[in-house]
Amino acid sequence: MTLLWLAGAGLRLTVLAVPPVLPAIHADLNLSETQVGLLTGLPSLLFALAAVPGSLLIARLGPVTALAIGLFFDGVGSGLRGAAPDAIWLYAATIMMGAGIAIGQPAMPPVVRAWLPDRIGFATAVYTNGFLIGATAAAALSLPLVLPLVGGSWRLGFAAWAVPVVVTAFLVPLLAPRNPEPSPTAVTIPRWWPDWRSPLLWRLGLLFGSNNSTYFTTNAFLADYLHAQGASDLIGPALTALNVGQIPISFALIAAAGRLQNRLWPYVVSGVGVLAGLGVIVFGNGGVIVAGAAVIGLSLTLTFVLILALPPVLSAPGDVHRLAAGMFTISYSTAVLVPALSGALWDLTGMPGVAFAPIAVCALLIAVLAPGLPAGSGGRHQG
Repeated sequence: MTLLWLAGAGLRLTVLAVPPVLPAIHADLNLSETQVGLLTGLPSLLFALAAVPGSLLIARLGPVTALAIGLFFDGVGSGLRGAAPDAIWLYAATIMMGAGIAIGQPAMPPVVRAWLPDRIGFATAVYTNGFLIGATAAAALSLPLVLPLVGGSWRLGFAAWAVPVVVTAFLVPLLAPRNPEPSPTAVTIPRWWPDWRSPLLWRLGLLFGSNNSTYFTTNAFLADYLHAQGASDLIGPALTALNVGQIPISFALIAAAGRLQNRLWPYVVSGVGVLAGLGVIVFGNGGVIVAGAAVIGLSLTLTFVLILALPPVLSAPGDVHRLAAGMFTISYSTAVLVPALSGALWDLTGMPGVAFAPIAVCALLIAVLAPGLPAGSGGRHQG
């Protein structure tokens, strides 16, 4: 449980360490706004592009070794960002970090399946709690805690956040449970290429992509939307509610995920909750907007955990990494495209609220796609 939680935290700590110190990076490296946008978009792009190569690494070396390698590149790449003399170095280090995370993410479902095959929902809730705590800690503690400890240097701050990730990379293979039975890939030709013709793969990819796209797009446009509406004083509270509001339900799901993983109603509740939260943000005012942002965060967390538990539940043991890699490729590609579409709609119409229209479609997809999923029994639904 501790290794799963640490690995989950390590796959998010380094990404969310950037936003708090972005003004300092901007000034030190003399970045343009376009370069800043590229820097913030690179991790999601790598999550999509490197997931399938990660599947190959998992097939050849096993999920535990692949997870350790992914965490190592994640931590080292993040630390190297602090040595960047210019934007090119910063991009290269960010690509290394993003590739490491992209390898580690599809390794988590097969690790869960191998370590705790009878408690997949619970184990998934544990490492996704690590995701959320890691992301929140990096975003919330960089300025008040970490930077004062390193003399205010954003460069040393990146190095400090990299340390626990690299340590976890060494702990995973050292302390991982030993399975005395041979892995399925040890006696057959390892398969790694996702079955792109599989309806299940596309359903999961679009389902998870709808969840991710809603989260990233809401984070990207909520501040500008509130500023355009003359409610700048609500920006901080609303963003805090959207992100910190996820943590309580994440802890609740550690206890309940095992009972919810084969239920369809949480997806319907999640989609309806996102729609309700968007309605409150667009048509409400004052404190109810903050409440709407919190509802979106809570609703997304409910399905975020359950969707991540689906690849080990719906795949044969030797196919978990293939299904997970394909799911991440589709989902993070969607998460790159939807925010761009939201921004284009705002620019074309001049109406800030229209930026949330693609998110409303994503919310409907969360509610609609889930009923077509097969019942989870660890069967052979993937190629």
